[in-house]
Amino acid sequence: MSTPAKTTPASTPRTPDPDWWRDAVVYQVYPRSFADTDGDGLGDVAGITTRVPYLSSLGVDAIWLSPFFPSPLADGGYDVADYRDVDPKLGTLDDLDALVRAAHEHDIRVIVDIVPNHTSDQHEWFRAALAAPAGSPERARYVFRDGAGPDGSLPPSDWVSNFGGSAWTRVEDGQWYLHLFAPEQPDLDWENPEVRADFEHTLRFWSDRGVDGFRVDVAHGLAKDLSTPYRPSDEKALPLDGSDPLYDRDEVHEIFGTWRQVLDEYDPPRAAVAEAWAPAPRRVLYARPTELGQAFNFDLLEAPFDAAAFRGIIQRNLAMSEQSGASSTWVLSNHDVVRHATRYGLPTGTDTDAWLMTDGTAPVLDAERGLRRARAATLLVLALPGSSYVYQGEELGLQEAAAIPHDQLQDPKWIRTGHTVKGRDGCRVPIPWTTSGPSFGFGAVAPHLPQPADFGRSSVEAEDGEPDSTLSFYRAAIAARRRLQQGEELHWLDTDGDQGSRSRVVAFARHDGWRSVTNFGVDPVPLPSGTVVVASRPLGDGVLPGETTVWLA
Repeated sequence: MSTPAKTTPASTPRTPDPDWWRDAVVYQVYPRSFADTDGDGLGDVAGITTRVPYLSSLGVDAIWLSPFFPSPLADGGYDVADYRDVDPKLGTLDDLDALVRAAHEHDIRVIVDIVPNHTSDQHEWFRAALAAPAGSPERARYVFRDGAGPDGSLPPSDWVSNFGGSAWTRVEDGQWYLHLFAPEQPDLDWENPEVRADFEHTLRFWSDRGVDGFRVDVAHGLAKDLSTPYRPSDEKALPLDGSDPLYDRDEVHEIFGTWRQVLDEYDPPRAAVAEAWAPAPRRVLYARPTELGQAFNFDLLEAPFDAAAFRGIIQRNLAMSEQSGASSTWVLSNHDVVRHATRYGLPTGTDTDAWLMTDGTAPVLDAERGLRRARAATLLVLALPGSSYVYQGEELGLQEAAAIPHDQLQDPKWIRTGHTVKGRDGCRVPIPWTTSGPSFGFGAVAPHLPQPADFGRSSVEAEDGEPDSTLSFYRAAIAARRRLQQGEELHWLDTDGDQGSRSRVVAFARHDGWRSVTNFGVDPVPLPSGTVVVASRPLGDGVLPGETTVWLA
């Protein structure tokens, strides 16, 4: 891995606050689809810097940068060839330093995505492993094993890749290597001290450059039981005792304990949040102050637009946050799922993978209803204690780009599943900045993923200054949150009306008595008394319309 001789002095945010992460609004930037300054079809680091004033006007506290490292793009940048550099197609380390400085000048923190479970097969370590013999130190950084069967021609186990097919690939000398994702993403062996030391070096490298925190990809996958005979694994139904051979093992917490020691070397300590797909009672372990400090709560990504579902998820996650001493994280969309404005516009229970395979034609999407529900859910989430994560474009009300032609799909899921699952490209399409132009202001004549023809109607230019636009709504909601959000207190409120009304309304009070009330039903309910601070849609006379949230002071 390359380490440049010159390091730019680290910049710092204007407002020092070691606990900024506890209630931050974090905006996720998918760099290759945000803004393109050189016209090559890929968004770049300089493009993000040009849009820092926009992010400041939105009111966010931090940006999370999905991987910008050198990568052959077998998995959208999550196949990293060098953890301590910037992909030349996206810019330079100087460009990254300039972005961090610009963000800090606007009092915006910067979170970097770290991918510790696997590298790219183009990483110098893996190239050295392929050139070295079985049993060599070079191969010991990864999980190489002899095959099964009389001649070793069978995979060592029946473990399955998250992208489909076997989790093992055979190399020329007959050994097999493990990859929980694409074959181009070989898994590292975290029992190897050299692997551990190198990632601690990476954490210091970016922290020294002024980065404020880290998002840890596949945090639950680092520790593995590789003893034989190999035991079966099922990530979708993990046990609650940490006994799965591949995921959420107890040993992983020792790794993150050492990471916390590194992160605490800095003043303020660097923040971290785990992407840990683990059962709720165990997910809280990653969020302990002796480890990463926060763990993503993805429960709302999988929940229907339903009052009971939302209230139950909120109650459980706030209880877990109190247990861990962390604050919760709230997520409705990200780079791995169908956008929530689209999910909420489809019939409850729709298989979104199957829907994407119809190019979004069946079942029929009610886009207006989906956006209405998305705004209501967003305003509810922004009222909750903890940090909220916003995925680029959701502030414009963007829908999933479901009709990407098959010959332009890039997600490895498309290939690895034999063209039966389109994958995640539909939420990764470059976002629109202007109402017209060949890429709606993204920058390239031909962006790396095709944009829908009607994207201009949801562009920043189209929505900026329009009082009823989704962009204006997000700006108003985040600004109100900044004024009102204090502490971790939340008190559930009874709602007026009959039992049926109460079953579809979620209401709670926060610090100094301001309230959030969401009507998940279709029919209006009485509007509680108080001054309206912000609403997800226009209110009726004395009533709260269906599928609407309001904040009251």
